[in-house]
Amino acid sequence: MAAGDAAVLYELRGEGIALITINRPHAMNSLNPEVVVRLAKLYKQVNDDEAVRVVVLTGAGDKAFSAGADLKRLITLINGARKPDDEWDKQLVANMWMTNNALLRNDAALDKPIIAAIQATALAGGCEMAQGTDIRIAAEDAQIGLAEARRGLFPAGGSSVRLPRQVPYARAMELLLTAEPVTAREALEMGFVNHVVPREQVLPKALEIAAKIASNGPVAVQQIRRAVKANLSIANIGEAMKNENKFSAVVFAHPDAKEGPRAFAEKRKPVWVKSKL
Repeated sequence: MAAGDAAVLYELRGEGIALITINRPHAMNSLNPEVVVRLAKLYKQVNDDEAVRVVVLTGAGDKAFSAGADLKRLITLINGARKPDDEWDKQLVANMWMTNNALLRNDAALDKPIIAAIQATALAGGCEMAQGTDIRIAAEDAQIGLAEARRGLFPAGGSSVRLPRQVPYARAMELLLTAEPVTAREALEMGFVNHVVPREQVLPKALEIAAKIASNGPVAVQQIRRAVKANLSIANIGEAMKNENKFSAVVFAHPDAKEGPRAFAEKRKPVWVKSKL
């Protein structure tokens, strides 16, 4: 299989930006075992690569960001309705936890900022993957939703947990229980996406934001993101403030905390310390 034919494509764009593309446009970029295994491995690769500071996730083609799980290939393998019949199946069966990582259901799967470039419809598991990202750009004609209830299924990629934390409760329940999608504009109004732009501007906008993040202090970005995620589960404000101190201490003890203000005073770009985060 040629690199361009792989179910998931990976490339570096600019300084510190990794672009990951789900490459199954003929199948609405649905998640088959190959996609799951490749995504899980790529997220680990990104975590271990000090040169990568931010990830942009998108889908190939103009039909779907992702329509979620491939019902014929992935779901039947997970529920035991079929036996593994190729190497991707075997790798997934040997480590089913890769599904959690690929869907970003596991918050520890990726320790770097990730931006969703939703160039087309994001349904079911596609919507759930978007929920695992930090910033989301959607095309004007994109639809976003969770169709699981319509098929008698459960949105087990984390939607019952994440969605009510990310949008108002009543909007989350409408999405979950009616199984009806919303437009990109509606998703913007409820705070699910950050920007809605013409389709051809989705990836450029995502890369523009990624470049801004990649230019910032990498340790500061990492610790801010970790602090936000950690403190989401702490209801008591005082306890959350104390917990925040652990993350801020790492940043203020790092050489970048001196380099940033010094570069500002000297009117030059900062030179951040290169090290594995």
